[in-house]
Amino acid sequence: MSVAVILVAAGLGQRLGAGKPKALVHVAGTTLLEHAVARAVGTKDLRELVITSPTGHEAEYLKLVSKLVPDAISLTIIAGGETRQQSIALGLSEVSGDADVVLVHDAARSFTPTEVFDRVVDEVRASGFGVVPVIPVHDTVKRTLDNEVLDTVDRSELRAAQTPQGFPTELLRNAYAAITKDHTDDASLVQAAGHRVLSVAGDRLAMKVTTKDDLLLASHLIGGEQRTGIGTDTHRFSQDEGKLLFLGTIVWEGERGLDGHSDGDALSHAIVDALLSAAGLGDIGSNFGVDRPEFEGANGKVFLAETMNLLAKANFAIINVSAQIIGNRPKVAPMREKVEQALTGILHAPVTISATTTDGLGFLGNTEGVAVVASALIQSKDK
Repeated sequence: MSVAVILVAAGLGQRLGAGKPKALVHVAGTTLLEHAVARAVGTKDLRELVITSPTGHEAEYLKLVSKLVPDAISLTIIAGGETRQQSIALGLSEVSGDADVVLVHDAARSFTPTEVFDRVVDEVRASGFGVVPVIPVHDTVKRTLDNEVLDTVDRSELRAAQTPQGFPTELLRNAYAAITKDHTDDASLVQAAGHRVLSVAGDRLAMKVTTKDDLLLASHLIGGEQRTGIGTDTHRFSQDEGKLLFLGTIVWEGERGLDGHSDGDALSHAIVDALLSAAGLGDIGSNFGVDRPEFEGANGKVFLAETMNLLAKANFAIINVSAQIIGNRPKVAPMREKVEQALTGILHAPVTISATTTDGLGFLGNTEGVAVVASALIQSKDK
């Protein structure tokens, strides 16, 4: 069983008035498209990501998101149609027969947490029906005609629909084949084809960016109550010629390994320290010290996953991480994209790495080891 996500990003953003496709508008220094992809790729069992693009922007979209999508996920970018519904139909035609669940998500809802994707997938598989994430309507709702208020609508049964909306793949294919008129979302289209639709809890972070006011709110949402952290780590090269080099959780073939209580992954360890520092949760030593035998020889992915759990409990989300590897070896350029993909997939947020040397100075200049400096930006989920 596998999951496919159709990310609808073909909108031109005319109501936003940005003079560019909506998905290419920046919030906190990152495009809405990148925000959306970084959160979508963490979906459980995700194997296919299909992105619809405005005609002529396919290559630009590919350049922006390719580093965010792990190798295990098939990435397809296609030109969208004249309407949202046509774009989804085109995207659906690209989904393979292996996917048992397909999620349709709007790039305009770029900050939807990965947990919402997973909730939708779980309910689709448990029920076999269409599933839409919803949130309660808190405002008093009025029914009007022109400028006259006719009555007050009972909001107790009202819910605001969000995305991603999920469906058994064949059910959605059949619904699209049977429908001849446009619908505002896929849940209503599937209902019009005679199928049931259930709901799960959405998230306030899944707000839709449509107007300039929405963009301003999103900027405050992402930019408010942010915290930064710095982490460093240094390991010497091992004298054990058979030890593998792990940096960023993956093996660097043909390179000497690093000594350490775990696998010596200086890159992952520095990122852990940066994240913990930003959240005020101590450091890698106080949380995963050498006195804990369960972490002996552990891969960096274990520490990153545990750190994400600590951040979640403290109600923080990761915005982005940047790290610099310092040393003569290994050469970073050939592995940069692969490592960035691996770390982005684990952290569900953009990760970038760079490299430098010490110009021959010190133990790093003598190729005795590797050092890493990492910085992290996080935000409170309450904002």
